[in-house]
Order: sequence, then C-alpha cells, then structure tokens
Amino acid sequence: MRKKTFLPECFFLSFTFTVNKHKPWIETSYHGVITENMDTVLLDPPLVALDKDSPLPFAGEICAFKVFGQDAPFEAVVLNRTSGEGVLRASSPVDCESQKEYTFIIQAYDCGAGPDGADWKKSHKAVVHVQVDDVNEFSPVFRESLYKASVTEGKIYDSILQVEAWDQDCSPQYSQICNYEIVTPGTPFAIDRNIRNTERLSFDKQQSFRIMVSAFDCGQKRTEDDVMVHIEVKPVCKPGWQGWNKRVDYEPGTGSKQLFPKMHLETCGGPLSGVKAMVELQTNHIGKGCDRETYSEKSLQKLCGAASGSTDLLPAPSPSANWTASLLTDSGRESDLIYRFDGHQGANVPDHVVPQNLTDQFTIATWMKHGPSPGLRAEKETLLCSSDKTEMNRHHYSLYVHNCRLVFLLRRDFTQIDTFRPAEFHWKLDQICDKEWHYYVINVEFPAVTLFVDGVTYEPYLVTDDWPIHASKIDTQLTVGACWQGQYTQYFHGSLSGLTIRPGRIETQKVISCLQACKEGLDINSLESLAKDIKFHFNPAQSVLVVEGEDVDSINTAMTKVSYINSRQFPTPGLRRLRITTTVQCFGEDACLSIPENKAVVMVLPPSEPRITISGSNQLIRFASDLRSPLGVALFKDLRITSTVMKGESSGRCEPGVMEVMHNLDYCDVLVIGEELNPDRESLEIHHSALLGKHLDATNSTSGISIYGVDSMAHYEQALRQLRYRNWRPTSLNDRKFRLTCSELNGRYTSNEFTLEVTLPHHAAPVEHVNHMAVQPPYMRPVHHPLMIHTLNSHMSGSAPPAATAVIVVCIAALVVIVVIGIYRIHATHQEASRDDESESKDPEADWESSALNITVNPMEGLGEALKGEHEEEEEEEEDVQLVGAMTIAESDVSDEEEEEKGTEGFDWRKQEGKPEWDSSSATY
Repeated sequence: MRKKTFLPECFFLSFTFTVNKHKPWIETSYHGVITENMDTVLLDPPLVALDKDSPLPFAGEICAFKVFGQDAPFEAVVLNRTSGEGVLRASSPVDCESQKEYTFIIQAYDCGAGPDGADWKKSHKAVVHVQVDDVNEFSPVFRESLYKASVTEGKIYDSILQVEAWDQDCSPQYSQICNYEIVTPGTPFAIDRNIRNTERLSFDKQQSFRIMVSAFDCGQKRTEDDVMVHIEVKPVCKPGWQGWNKRVDYEPGTGSKQLFPKMHLETCGGPLSGVKAMVELQTNHIGKGCDRETYSEKSLQKLCGAASGSTDLLPAPSPSANWTASLLTDSGRESDLIYRFDGHQGANVPDHVVPQNLTDQFTIATWMKHGPSPGLRAEKETLLCSSDKTEMNRHHYSLYVHNCRLVFLLRRDFTQIDTFRPAEFHWKLDQICDKEWHYYVINVEFPAVTLFVDGVTYEPYLVTDDWPIHASKIDTQLTVGACWQGQYTQYFHGSLSGLTIRPGRIETQKVISCLQACKEGLDINSLESLAKDIKFHFNPAQSVLVVEGEDVDSINTAMTKVSYINSRQFPTPGLRRLRITTTVQCFGEDACLSIPENKAVVMVLPPSEPRITISGSNQLIRFASDLRSPLGVALFKDLRITSTVMKGESSGRCEPGVMEVMHNLDYCDVLVIGEELNPDRESLEIHHSALLGKHLDATNSTSGISIYGVDSMAHYEQALRQLRYRNWRPTSLNDRKFRLTCSELNGRYTSNEFTLEVTLPHHAAPVEHVNHMAVQPPYMRPVHHPLMIHTLNSHMSGSAPPAATAVIVVCIAALVVIVVIGIYRIHATHQEASRDDESESKDPEADWESSALNITVNPMEGLGEALKGEHEEEEEEEEDVQLVGAMTIAESDVSDEEEEEKGTEGFDWRKQEGKPEWDSSSATY
C-alpha cells in the first residue's frame, strides 16, 4: 500500500489559480432513446466528459453540457463535476406522433481557470441522435362511418368489400391494424379485412344484412366505435314485372285509379320482338259475379228500357208474393236477392201470377250459378217447369240442366198446327257448370230459339222435334227449382236470381247487355299517350284487358295506364283480385323468356253510408167531408226526403262532418198500421198522372201501397205528396195510421220509419175552458180584426151596458168567423181540382197540423134552431159539417185578410153551381 503524504495547507493554495490547459473531451456521437411522455433519455454511450486537467479543481472539472439544435426539446445536466457524468433530459413533453427522432449537437464545458469560471474551455461538438419510443395511447378508427356493398344471390364471394381502420400511434406496433372481427352474431360472413360470405345467400329468404365490425391494432387495442356494414342481396336477374304494389286501395267515388303507376318489365337485356300482357280482374266472389246494381229485377228492367209486362217468378217474399218465403236465400251479398237451391226445394208459382198468354214470342231470363253434380249426372235439374197439376204429368215447357247442358223444352198444343215440330233445344257451354254467375236469356221466336249468355249469342247445337200435346182440361202448375209430377222431382242444385218471363215479345240485345253489365272493371287512362304500335282489347265485361306491343318501353308505358274503375255510388267493399300473365317473343323464337305470373288485389274501401231521413207532419186532422170527397185527402203534402253521409278524415277530402248527398231510391212502402183497409169504405190511391215522366210504378193492396222504381228522391217526394186516402164512411173511422219507409239498393240502405196518423177533429184531445165563448177554441186559427173591434168599442162604450157589449162583440166575432169560413169553402171548392194537379215544384201548401178548425156555434143561433123540427135539424147539421169540413188544412195558403178581400169583391155565392148557398141575412145572432 502506497503511503499517503500530507502536504501543508499552503501547498494547495499554491495551485488554486492554475492555468486551464486542456479542453474537455466527449464522444463524437451519441444514440439515445426516450419514451414519449417521459423526460429521461437513455444514451449510448452514457454522457460523460473527461478533462486532462483533472484532478485540478475547476480546470479539471465539468461544469456544464450545452445543447445546440433548432427546436431540440432537450437539456443536458451535469450529475458529477469531478467525474464528468451527465444526463440528457426532455425539456418539454416529447410526442412520438409529432416527431419520432431528434438530432442535435452537444458540447461539454469545464469550470475554467478559477472559481469565477474565467478562461473556461469547451469540448468538440458531438452529434446526438434521439429516438422517441411510442406508447399505445390511440384506438383504431375506421376510415368510413358506413360501408355498403351488394351481392347477387346464390354466389360465394372471396371478397364482398374491404373495410379499413387506422391508428394515430407512431410506431408500427401500435399504428398497424393486426385483425378485424365481426361482432354481430349468427351472420353468414367472415372477415380478414375483406368480408366474404360463408354460405350462399337467398334473396327470397333475406334481402339485406346489417353487421357490426370491430378492428384491433397490434397492441390489441380495440376500436372504441364499431362500424356498420350494410350488404344487400340482389336476386339473380329474373325476367318479370318490377315496381308494382301487391295492394291498391280504391276509395268509392274517385273514378278511375291507376293500378301500376311505376310498373316495368325486366328482360335482363335480352332482345325481344314482342310482348303480350293480359290483366284479369277476378270478381266472381262479389254478388252475381261482379259489382252490379242490386235493385230489384223490375227496377233494373225499367232502367235499361226493357218492355213492360214481365213476371218475376222469384220476387222477394211479401204478403202478396209468399211462394218464395220457404226458399233459402243467400244473404250477405250486398242485398242481391239470391235464392240457393240445395236439391230439396221447389216453389209453386200461384196461378194468378203465371203468364197465361205465351205466344210464339216470349223471353225467359235468369241469373244462374251452377256447378257439376257428381253422382247425379243422369238426373235433370229443373230451373223452371210448367206441367200438369194432376194425372198426366206432362211438361208443357221447362228449362233445365242435364249433364252440364242447358235444355229448353217447349211443347205446343194440338189446337195449333198438328205437325212434328221443334220441341227441345240443347246448348253445351262451359259456363253452365263453371260455378260462376252468368246471365241467361232465352228469346223464343218459334220455331227459332236463341240463347244469350252474358250478352253473347249462342245457337243450339241440337234441336229435337216432337208431336204437340193433346188438348186436355187439366190445369197446369208452374214451379221453380223443381218440376211438379204429383210431387216435386228433378230438383235444381245451384243459385238463381231474377227469374222472369215476358210474354208477347223478345228482349233486345241492347237491353240484355244493360241488364248484365258490370259497374266495375278495368280501364285505360290517356289513350292518346300510348305508342302507335300498342294494341289492346277488352272482353265484354271489361274484366280482362290484353295489351300487345313490340317495344318494351311502350308496353311499360301502357301498363302504367291500366286502371280500375267502379261507377257505383255505393260499391260493394272488399277485395278484388288481379292476375297478370305475360308472354314474350324473341327474334326467331316463339317464346324465349318465361315471365312469372303476378298477383295483386284491389281493396275497395267501405263507402260512406247514407242516412235516409223522412220528415214532415206526423198528424193529419181532417173533417169527415174531406175524407168523403172524390179526391180524398193528401197524406204527405209536406213530406221531405233527405240523405246525409258522415264525412271523416279517412276520406282525405274534407273535415269530419255531415254532408247531404243526392242519390236514387228504389222503393217506398206505405203500410197500414193495425187493421187492413176495408175496400167497402176506404182506399189508398195514387193517380197515374203522378207517375208520368218518372221511372216509377205502384202496386196497391189492402195492406198499403208500394211505389217502386229507380228514381231520384225528388221524384219520390213528388209522387208521395200526391198519395191520397179516401173514406166514404168516416163516422166509423178510428184513428188511421200509416207507416212510410223508403229504400236504396233493394234494402241495403233504408230510411227511418215515418208514421202518420189521420184523425177527425172530434178525436183531438179537448182543452177545457170555463167560458168557451171567450177563449180561443183549441183548433181555431187566430183571426184578428183590431180595427173592427176598436170601432165597435168606441161607439158603444158610452151607452151599452157591459153584458150587452160583450154579447154584441161575441156575435160580431161569430159572424166574422162564419163569413171567413164561407169564403174559404167557396175558394177551396173552386180550386180543389187544379190544386191537386199542379206541379210539385211550387212551394208545398202549409198544413195546420196542430190547429185544425173547430167551430163553436153561437148559443143564440142554437136556440133558434131548436124550434125547428128534428128532420130539419139533422139536415142543417150535415150541411154545416160539410161546409166546415170543406176548408182543409192544406188549402189555407193565403191570409185571412186576403181571402176576405177576394171573397167580398164581386163574388156571387149563389151563382156557383153545385156549391152550398149562404145568405148572411138568414143567420140569427
């Protein structure tokens, strides 16, 4: 061991101010690493400065490291001055994403020659390279917020689309995306940056997929927000119609509505030479095969201009037509009167209904729905049969179905030509057994017989001859649904409606077409906009439309014009099915593309149902003389028929509320309440002139009167206002009541039940008063003459005692009343006939329904009459009643003052022939 030598203190002092001879020394280059967001740089080699002046103080010590470099965020710190160790630190936060590397210069400085740092020396410049290490501080982010792709069904794709995420971190480890993942479970897809399908997709099964995808960087940091991938599955290009709706809503009253406004034919690029499309409207489930008017058969015949005189063999059950009451009716057909025959029912038509004058010309018409009957093919099914009532069971004429053939039998009598003549006419048609409704009309112009089915003419394929029937005195029986041979046989299986016979003439083609015409069908809008090469045609019922063309674009335009229309004001709501069949032709080929059949529906929305309201006076008070008069009394002089509908928001055309509408009626029934009319003393009548110019008829019976026919509410009002009631024995009349109801569409919409009561004045409820002279009688219309009363009072107030004054006033009032009554009687009798026939367009005559006239006779006049004989008294009373009763309520359409003026100016009561004569001078007051 070396022995230490201790020098005296003065020796050290001698070296304090030694000269600084050497510069510090450092490495020429350094490489450093710093982790972002840290402050210490790890250098290689370590930062150490050496000085040859060491171990001399100051000169051999390192006092500082200085960093030179533009924007270098580092500083060097001396850790040990003697050893020269130092450290490199970040002077501000270092971000790898901002700058990954730094290069700068560093120098070392010694402490100089003395404690004041004078004469310090610096080392050479060394280059420092610092690399910034990354921290995984950022999550991956997808470059798109939504990815979309489409695939064709039935294919496996290696790559449907590629998703891409990125990371803000600066290092490859943390900035690179190492894997992707589909986070939506149960999808037929996989991903390795490229999304692919793992199974074949089907457009019919699922048209689109929505999946969520996540990404991970190489530091396994996951995206904070996953991305949506929308994949649409497209069908394999299949030829067919596209862009059409499977349901079209139709609102009643809107006219024609386009069915396929955006429809187009996809041909997958194939060259075509022609396209033929057929649109079929299927309405066989609606009523009698489509939406037709549901008025009665007679009303429809009148609407279509058919000749009168037809007999309805299947009318609605009623007291006058009760032979159909036992038959099964098919309800729920929007008031169509349909009878269903199940093979066990028939009906005898009464003898008084059966046409007796069938000549060589007549027509049989009916609606029929019939299908084949397995197991009964050899059995005849009779629609109509005229046979002997007893004994022989001969068939005179009949209409029946046999083995899906329609047969009409007509046997002539020997009273006519006694030769072999045509007797059976056979038609073989598909319509007879297709279970659909068809309208059959048989026009007989013997020996020729023609059949019309839905307006199309068919001649018989077979006509067989037979001998005429021998004359006999056996009565015949006409039956419907079966044939009478002592019992019912040959039952019909199917449905019938509107079975009629019209003797004496045949029906025209125009009327037949009208009777079976549908009110709904297909239509084409804007025909002028169609291309010239487009051809189209409808079937007679306009339920089938065929469109043909050579160009696909022209066909597409034509199909967008196809519309549905329903002209009924109140159509039958519900579904109508549509079917579209298409044939495509290519060049040189008959058919090159197979276009699938398309099906859709038209939904006819329920119409706003009308509320038919009958209003007017419910009580009619008339005198016996009015009821006995030849014209009787008008029951419904102030009748009013209105119809309203509720319009709601669903219509889209107006705000909710009530709106009055105009439509037709098809019948109005006036029924007697209580006992039926007694023909010996009363009647209910309507003059034929009241129905002229209108589509109206009337039937009358002891139970009431029915006015029927399709006509406006105004015409029904006019006819009903002229309905009259007569009773030539009114003394036996108890209060007679009538009930009025009206209908639209054969009872589909009915009015309220309007009740009218006819009474005589003495049947009215009396009002009791102490003094009948001073109080207004309960049914007297007030008559005021203030000027006359004032004059009387002014002359007599001073001299006449109060009692006498009262008697005089009452007498004068009675005189005035009698004068007014006489004027009314004369005026009313003179104008009665003209008033009954005048037009209903004038204002209706006002009725005094609650104030019928009741005269209180002057007691003084009654005292004078008591002195006469009993016979004269009865004649006087009868004359007075007739006189008073002649002024009916309906006749008071001018004021009392006007009538008095008319009656006093030049009118001679005694010169009116046939009218009672009044002499006011003979009246005693």
